[in-house]
Amino acid sequence: MREAAWWEPLDGGRVRCRLCPLNCIIEEGHRGSCRIRKNIGGKLYTLNYGKVSAIGADPVEKKPLFHFWPGSCAFSIATVGCNMHCKHCQNWEISQSDEDFPYLHDMTPEMVVAMAKRYGCESIAYTYNEPVIWYEFVLDTAKLARKEGLYNLMITNGYINEEPFRELAPYIDAMNIDIKAFDDRFYMTIASVPSGEPSRRTAVIAKKEFGIHVELTYLIIPTLNDKEDEIRAFARWVVENLGDDTPVHFSRFFPHYKLGNLPPTPIETVEMAYRVAREEGLKFVYVGNVPGHEGENTYCPSCGKPVIKRWAFEITDYHITPEGKCEYCGEKLPVVGTYRRKSYPGMWW
Repeated sequence: MREAAWWEPLDGGRVRCRLCPLNCIIEEGHRGSCRIRKNIGGKLYTLNYGKVSAIGADPVEKKPLFHFWPGSCAFSIATVGCNMHCKHCQNWEISQSDEDFPYLHDMTPEMVVAMAKRYGCESIAYTYNEPVIWYEFVLDTAKLARKEGLYNLMITNGYINEEPFRELAPYIDAMNIDIKAFDDRFYMTIASVPSGEPSRRTAVIAKKEFGIHVELTYLIIPTLNDKEDEIRAFARWVVENLGDDTPVHFSRFFPHYKLGNLPPTPIETVEMAYRVAREEGLKFVYVGNVPGHEGENTYCPSCGKPVIKRWAFEITDYHITPEGKCEYCGEKLPVVGTYRRKSYPGMWW
């Protein structure tokens, strides 16, 4: 437990957390919506600093990040808590828990960085639950990782206030931001936050102002965010605000947590989203959670040939030169880094 960043005192011993757009006003002895920031004696404390719930050495494609050092290994760590309460969360056991979660390990930033290097990982991914609410630990670890030559990846809902993000952004190299829907009613009823606008704002600031590599994921859930008009509006927004070279992953939903009553997303719906996004001008669109689908591949926007073929998280064929150009036609492609031809340790906690 340590004093939190980004808060202010209020009258009567209350405090206001300023980390995320919920801006929780917290009474003495109570917690914010994320469950792990608590008012103790008129000060705000974070309860999960150095508390690690899961560790894995993952292919970076699992994040998913398809255009950032393809084939490399990301040392993935998680804690507990989240500032959203998504009814479909596949990691709800940790995202909707607190520091009493029974399988937590105490780690320091130094331990995380050393372990990442020990397992031959090129990056550290803050993932599985929401890294925004692990802010203090992520910032400390990211600073150290940068000094040690490791990349920092955030797999996030992007729901963070602008000032805290600007402090963290200089140490982040790549982000996959989860855009839940393109309708605020979804955010209110399914994610329990008022709006998705802060997440979109984070994406724009990250890419346009800080040069962070940004990819987006849109999980398509039957009856909730799967209408063609909504997906078309989302794709158009990406083109206009982030650029047509922004990778977008449309993933297939499977029943989890409180949405176990819904069926898996029909593959045809994901294919519709893929088609619509391409029609709106996006050059790099991907189909997720459908292993073996041709939509997992990266195609050169100039000649149309597959330059990276994938099966799930594995690269099976690669045709990009060390200079980042299509081997077939010479088109410069927006892929950061070169292909890392190596196996993964497969280490898990």
